[in-house]
Amino acid sequence: MTTPDHDPPAPVVTVLSDGACPLCRREIGLYGGLQPTTPVCFADLSDASLPLPGDSTREHLLARFHVRGTDGQLISGAQAFLALWAVLPGWRWLARAGRLPGAAWLMKRMYRLFLRVRPRLQRWASRLD
Repeated sequence: MTTPDHDPPAPVVTVLSDGACPLCRREIGLYGGLQPTTPVCFADLSDASLPLPGDSTREHLLARFHVRGTDGQLISGAQAFLALWAVLPGWRWLARAGRLPGAAWLMKRMYRLFLRVRPRLQRWASRLD
Protein backbone atom coordinates (compact mmCIF):
# COMPACT_ATOMS: atom_id res chain seq x y z
CA MET A 1 0.00 0.00 0.00
CA THR A 2 1.38 3.41 -0.93
CA THR A 3 0.73 6.68 0.81
CA PRO A 4 0.16 9.90 -1.09
CA ASP A 5 2.88 12.51 -1.03
CA HIS A 6 2.03 15.45 1.15
CA ASP A 7 3.55 18.86 0.89
CA PRO A 8 4.90 20.16 4.17
CA PRO A 9 2.68 22.81 5.74
CA ALA A 10 3.45 26.39 4.73
CA PRO A 11 5.21 28.40 7.42
CA VAL A 12 2.92 30.55 9.52
CA VAL A 13 5.74 33.02 10.06
CA THR A 14 8.88 33.64 8.02
CA VAL A 15 11.58 35.35 10.06
CA LEU A 16 13.80 37.65 8.00
CA SER A 17 17.08 37.97 9.85
CA ASP A 18 20.63 39.23 9.35
CA GLY A 19 22.85 36.16 9.37
CA ALA A 20 25.93 38.39 9.19
CA CYS A 21 25.05 39.99 12.54
CA PRO A 22 26.49 38.08 15.52
CA LEU A 23 23.76 39.37 17.82
CA CYS A 24 21.02 38.34 15.38
CA ARG A 25 22.57 34.89 14.84
CA ARG A 26 22.46 34.24 18.59
CA GLU A 27 18.84 35.28 18.87
CA ILE A 28 17.73 33.30 15.81
CA GLY A 29 19.71 30.31 17.12
CA LEU A 30 17.70 30.50 20.32
CA TYR A 31 14.39 30.60 18.43
CA GLY A 32 15.49 27.99 15.89
CA GLY A 33 16.22 25.48 18.63
CA LEU A 34 12.59 25.49 19.76
CA GLN A 35 9.91 23.14 18.48
CA PRO A 36 7.04 25.37 17.31
CA THR A 37 3.61 23.82 16.98
CA THR A 38 3.19 25.62 13.66
CA PRO A 39 5.87 25.92 10.97
CA VAL A 40 8.36 28.78 11.18
CA CYS A 41 10.84 29.55 8.42
CA PHE A 42 14.09 31.43 9.03
CA ALA A 43 15.45 33.38 6.04
CA ASP A 44 18.94 34.90 6.14
CA LEU A 45 18.86 38.31 4.48
CA SER A 46 22.66 38.46 4.34
CA ASP A 47 22.42 35.87 1.55
CA ALA A 48 22.36 38.06 -1.56
CA SER A 49 20.66 35.30 -3.58
CA LEU A 50 17.60 35.34 -1.32
CA PRO A 51 14.68 36.99 -3.12
CA LEU A 52 13.26 39.94 -1.22
CA PRO A 53 9.57 40.33 -0.47
CA GLY A 54 7.61 42.97 -2.38
CA ASP A 55 9.35 46.23 -3.13
CA SER A 56 11.62 46.03 -0.08
CA THR A 57 15.33 46.71 -0.18
CA ARG A 58 17.86 44.58 1.64
CA GLU A 59 19.06 47.68 3.54
CA HIS A 60 15.52 48.43 4.73
CA LEU A 61 14.94 44.84 5.86
CA LEU A 62 18.28 44.60 7.68
CA ALA A 63 17.66 47.82 9.63
CA ARG A 64 14.83 46.30 11.72
CA PHE A 65 13.47 42.91 12.69
CA HIS A 66 10.85 41.67 10.19
CA VAL A 67 8.58 38.69 9.85
CA ARG A 68 6.26 37.80 7.01
CA GLY A 69 2.96 36.06 7.61
CA THR A 70 1.32 33.53 5.31
CA ASP A 71 -0.65 36.42 3.81
CA GLY A 72 2.67 37.95 2.66
CA GLN A 73 2.30 40.96 4.92
CA LEU A 74 5.57 42.26 6.38
CA ILE A 75 5.51 43.10 10.07
CA SER A 76 8.42 44.93 11.68
CA GLY A 77 9.78 45.89 15.05
CA ALA A 78 7.92 45.04 18.25
CA GLN A 79 4.88 43.75 16.34
CA ALA A 80 7.15 41.32 14.48
CA PHE A 81 8.43 39.93 17.76
CA LEU A 82 4.87 39.49 19.00
CA ALA A 83 3.95 37.60 15.82
CA LEU A 84 6.95 35.28 16.19
CA TRP A 85 6.56 34.75 19.93
CA ALA A 86 2.91 33.81 19.43
CA VAL A 87 3.96 30.60 17.64
CA LEU A 88 6.96 29.63 19.78
CA PRO A 89 6.65 27.36 22.79
CA GLY A 90 7.76 29.08 25.96
CA TRP A 91 7.30 32.51 24.40
CA ARG A 92 3.53 32.60 23.84
CA TRP A 93 2.95 34.12 27.28
CA LEU A 94 5.10 37.08 26.25
CA ALA A 95 3.07 37.52 23.05
CA ARG A 96 -0.12 37.54 25.11
CA ALA A 97 1.39 40.03 27.56
CA GLY A 98 2.40 42.21 24.62
CA ARG A 99 -1.23 42.48 23.59
CA LEU A 100 -2.34 43.96 26.92
CA PRO A 101 -3.34 47.63 26.80
CA GLY A 102 -0.24 49.82 26.63
CA ALA A 103 2.21 46.93 26.33
CA ALA A 104 2.69 47.22 22.57
CA TRP A 105 3.28 50.95 22.91
CA LEU A 106 5.96 50.31 25.55
CA MET A 107 7.55 47.53 23.47
CA LYS A 108 7.69 49.83 20.46
CA ARG A 109 9.53 52.50 22.50
CA MET A 110 11.91 49.91 23.95
CA TYR A 111 12.64 48.53 20.48
CA ARG A 112 13.51 52.02 19.22
CA LEU A 113 15.91 52.39 22.13
CA PHE A 114 17.41 48.99 21.33
CA LEU A 115 17.98 50.07 17.71
CA ARG A 116 20.09 52.97 18.95
CA VAL A 117 22.40 50.71 20.95
CA ARG A 118 22.32 47.78 18.51
CA PRO A 119 25.63 48.69 16.78
CA ARG A 120 27.47 48.63 20.13
CA LEU A 121 25.82 45.35 21.08
CA GLN A 122 26.79 43.87 17.71
CA ARG A 123 30.44 44.82 18.27
CA TRP A 124 30.30 43.24 21.74
CA ALA A 125 28.69 40.06 20.37
CA SER A 126 31.29 39.80 17.58
CA ARG A 127 34.06 39.72 20.21
CA LEU A 128 32.41 36.64 21.72
CA ASP A 129 32.53 34.73 18.40
